[in-house]
Amino acid sequence: MMEEHKHQEDKYTSTLTKYHTNLHDADIEARVNELAEHKAPENNTLEVKKFLFNCIDLTSLSTSDSDESIMRFTEKVNQFDDAYPDLQNVAAICVYPNFAAMVKNTLEVDGVNIACVSGGFPSSQTFAEVKMAETALALADGADEIDIVISVGKFLSGDYETLCDEIEELKEVCKEHHLKVILETGALKTAANIKKASILAMYSGADFIKTSTGKQEPAATPQAAYVMCEAIKEYYEKTGRKVGFKPAGGISTVADALVYYTIVKEVLGEEWLTNELFRIGTSRLANLLLSEIVGEETKFF
Repeated sequence: MMEEHKHQEDKYTSTLTKYHTNLHDADIEARVNELAEHKAPENNTLEVKKFLFNCIDLTSLSTSDSDESIMRFTEKVNQFDDAYPDLQNVAAICVYPNFAAMVKNTLEVDGVNIACVSGGFPSSQTFAEVKMAETALALADGADEIDIVISVGKFLSGDYETLCDEIEELKEVCKEHHLKVILETGALKTAANIKKASILAMYSGADFIKTSTGKQEPAATPQAAYVMCEAIKEYYEKTGRKVGFKPAGGISTVADALVYYTIVKEVLGEEWLTNELFRIGTSRLANLLLSEIVGEETKFF
């Protein structure tokens, strides 16, 4: 038994040795500042803002959410198609699992997915069996996509086997449905940790890797995004599998969103500039982007 456990550990450790994980935070900071200063301004265009709007996972994850509030929230997305027929709608509505059925029964527009946070969100501190059951229930109630959080404590204590087994099992529950894996980068602290967690999540079947829950500070940062996009690129070069990227948490200005867009464009390239591979998790950004697109302050959502 001991031998088998050692083999599993070696499997994950040897996978990580194939990637460049010896990163220095100061180097990442310098590269991100360079992109933000010299590349982001050229992406400040109407077309990019329309694209970003179409990449939004419009999110409501509040303690006070109710059937009524989620119904109203979803109806706004329905009304958007009539109010702005020339614009593409958001990519998805993201809610707690117990509201999947409400969104499914209310949503009338095509092309908007239903995403649910699951697996003991936001701490991921519960039994693996509960994570599986919650995910299966969300999917049965209509979720198209599942957002889970890695077991950060397991990662930080070096228990890669349990961490990866859990992601693999949850991906098995999701089958063809997208599994977005949240790294909670603020808790990982260093660029090296973020790179390693990115690789392990993708190796275990993540369809997307996502920065943060938005429930812990710091949430998304351009530095974490840069490291994650580099990991996605390196993983794609080694395996041929394209994994999506989703910054989330604390994205509260259009300028923030443009920096994330710039990082994806510069690190991963045009191929990733589709809402199949790029999402932004936010509740605040939709109105801000819409205001800039239509040219006047708009509080639609």
